[in-house]
Amino acid sequence: MSANALHHLVAAETLAGRLIAADPAGWRDYTEHAFVRGLQTGTLPEAAFRTYLVQDYKFLIHFARAWALAAVKADDPAEIRACAATVHALIDEELKLHVAYCRGFGLGERELLAAPEHPATTAYTSFVLERGLSGDLLDLLVALAPCVLGYGEIGARLARDPETRLEANPYRQWIETYSGEAYAAVVQAASAQLDRVAAARIGAPLETSPRWPGLVATFARATALEVAFWQMGLDATG
Repeated sequence: MSANALHHLVAAETLAGRLIAADPAGWRDYTEHAFVRGLQTGTLPEAAFRTYLVQDYKFLIHFARAWALAAVKADDPAEIRACAATVHALIDEELKLHVAYCRGFGLGERELLAAPEHPATTAYTSFVLERGLSGDLLDLLVALAPCVLGYGEIGARLARDPETRLEANPYRQWIETYSGEAYAAVVQAASAQLDRVAAARIGAPLETSPRWPGLVATFARATALEVAFWQMGLDATG
């Protein structure tokens, strides 16, 4: 996969596209992980996916907290509104959908709440929140970006790959969710917000800004933590 693999969702000249291009190996490790290949073929052990579902529930709660922090960090009404809308979508829509989806795998919300948080989940969410607390809105959005962008890239790639199995694939709904037009719009909105916030705080060109190395490092670290999140699921199968 090239550094421009997101060209159909995110243009290469955007901040998102440039951050992906700055660490192509890390991005490939994330979007082409063995966990993802298992989703693609329907061969991922259910135990791995159940572990992922439980921890993703925990992650979504922290993700909402991070977006609430983003609203605090924002100083423009439009950005505050955008961050608040994301919190609403996560808590009032995405979390409910996740709980309903988990029921199909025999997981009730009480079980999701009671499950201990895995160290991989804690490491990832703590990193994102730390970047938001110690940095500004741009630092936080860059730390949040790999999750949003990566799921869109994975979904789109699996949808167009002839090796993807949909018939009788227990993970078909997951693939169709992240390859759909609605999620593509989420990816495009996240990329556009990154560009707006970067323009307000850095201007252009990005790569010559003193902040560029730090943004690249933040994005790469969050991407690596996404890899660890997938691996957590696989490790649950022994």
